[in-house]
Parts: sequence; structure tokens; C-alpha cells
Amino acid sequence: MNGSHAGDAAQGLSMPFAREAPALIGALKSTPEDFVVDEILPYGPDGKGEHDWLHVEKRGVNSAWLAAQLARFAGVREVAIGFAGQKDRIGVTRQFFTVQLPGRRVDWSAFAVEGVRLLDVQRHSRKIQRGSNDGNRFEITLREIVGDRTRAQEQLATLAISGAPNYFTEQRFGHGGSNLSRARALFTGSKLDRAQRSFALSAARSAIFNAVLGARVVDGTWDRILPGEIAMLDGSNAWFKTVPDDPDLNARCARCEIHPTGPLWGSEALPLGAELASFEDDCSRSFDDLKLGLARERLDSARRTLRIRPGDLTGSFTADALQMSFTLPAGAYATAVLRQVCRPSMLPSQ
Repeated sequence: MNGSHAGDAAQGLSMPFAREAPALIGALKSTPEDFVVDEILPYGPDGKGEHDWLHVEKRGVNSAWLAAQLARFAGVREVAIGFAGQKDRIGVTRQFFTVQLPGRRVDWSAFAVEGVRLLDVQRHSRKIQRGSNDGNRFEITLREIVGDRTRAQEQLATLAISGAPNYFTEQRFGHGGSNLSRARALFTGSKLDRAQRSFALSAARSAIFNAVLGARVVDGTWDRILPGEIAMLDGSNAWFKTVPDDPDLNARCARCEIHPTGPLWGSEALPLGAELASFEDDCSRSFDDLKLGLARERLDSARRTLRIRPGDLTGSFTADALQMSFTLPAGAYATAVLRQVCRPSMLPSQ
């Protein structure tokens, strides 16, 4: 490994390709119906308790903004609204919300917000917590396709077997990297409201992670278990320190049973091998100010897989479009998968 490879990758928004460049160029999100997301939760409503469980379809609407509208309609504080996470504003998203209503009911048939449709209302005993979703199902159409379709089919087949680099993509950083600017302002004493602070801290951690992942993509080690690696089980947030000279590790990694990981920077050191820890520190040196700021904020250190493999991936062509469907675990970005096959002529915004 060579930390000098960090280069452009250390800028957070640059994401080297793991293999060859995408075979296609096409328009992403020409219409909301071209980007459809269904949230996957590990449980459903239990039919009892003091929360209304809402299954909501939204178009062109931000999740946090919709939560505020639900609170206003129900006459409750926003803290009474539960949802698992932010979804894309540009697109059609079906996700779940809970509204805490102890001892009373709300006539949701009267709820009318442009771009929002209530699909189902049931009762539930608990608030949906942030980060509690298992993942998302995507149905995506890329239009005005130009390029080598045969090679694109080969890239799709490789994606289904070997996965893609698990980058945080552009929407995490805000327009023009504005969330990173907020992070630096926060770390130098500026006051941010709760939502801005959350976006800023997430962007800071994401930029450091992308720098490490980009360097390992350039080195060709993003999909291998290195000495001293902290690995993660596929489909789980459970990580473990690898055992030196275990001959089975990279065989399991090749089968995507386990994955190498990169840092979600925090206040304490995790048990990473000395050489790998030095590499991660070197290739993210452009973000030393962010690392210091995150440590002062006392965020818990964590790890994220360097690789993501889309589940149930399919792709088919029409006259001028590529239609793709796949599932991803929570926290993974569909655009990190799409960019391996098609360079979008319109990037998503949140």
C-alpha cells in the first residue's frame, strides 16, 4: 500500500473507479418515477400501542420536512415523529413514519400535502428509531443511454458477483461540499442547529472514509483482507479483528461473506493493525482538521465496509433506457452502484 495514492481521493468527492470506467452515459432522474425507493424495515406494525404507523409515498419531498408536516397536522411536537432515515427528495419514495398519539386518534384521511400520499395507517407500540431500517429496494431507469451495451451487461454481471466500492456519494456532502464547510465552521467555534450539526458531522466522517477507500481502490486492496484488518460480516454491522495468517479470510472475502472496512472517525482507536492504521492516517492527512474536530466531539469510532454488493440485481435495456433494480443495506448509496455502469448526466441532490 502507498499513502501517496490518496491524491484526489483525499478530497472526499473524488471516487476512483475500482475497475474500468462505466460503459454508458445516461440521464438520471429525468422524472421522479425514474428513481423509486421502497424502504425495508425488519418489522411491521403490531396493531396496538399509542403510535400511528404510516406508510407514505412521497414525490419531490424531503423526509425531515415531511416529518414536520405530519407533526403539525397531528398537533404534536416533531420529537413525536419517528422515521428510520432520510430518503432522496428527487424520486418516488415509499417509507414508514410513526406518530406518537397517546390516548387519541387522528383522521389521517384529511391530511393533504402536495406530493404525498398515505398508503396505509395502522397502530404500533413503539416509535421508529433512526437507523432501524434493514435497507432499501431501488427501481431505477436511466434514459438517453449512450455507450457500449454489451460491456455494460458485463459490468452488471461483475457487480452482482463482486460488488462495488461503498462510497458516500455527492448528496452526503451537500451542494459544492457545503456540509464539509459547515463541519469546519463547527470545529472552529460556529454554532449550528441540530440538523445542520448532524449533516456536518456525517460529512466529515464520510470524507475521511472516502479518502481511505479511494486509496485502497487505487492500490487494488479495497476487496481484500489485509494484515491487521478489521473485517465485517456481510449483511451485519458486526466487525471483528482478523487473525494473522488465517488462510480462509480472503477466500471468505472473495465469496463476499466478509468485507474489509474503513474508518468512521471518532474519539477512540479501534484494534487495527499498526501498518494499516498508519496507512489510513496517511491517506486521510488532508482531513487532519476534521479528525481532530470529530475526536473533540467525542463521537464513537466505528467501521464501515469498503465494499457493497447489491442484492437481486437485474438490468435490462429498452430502446433508449437502462432499467435496474436491486436492494442495498441501510447506509449504502444507489449512486455508488450506478456509477460502475453508467455515468449519470444529472447527479442527484437531497
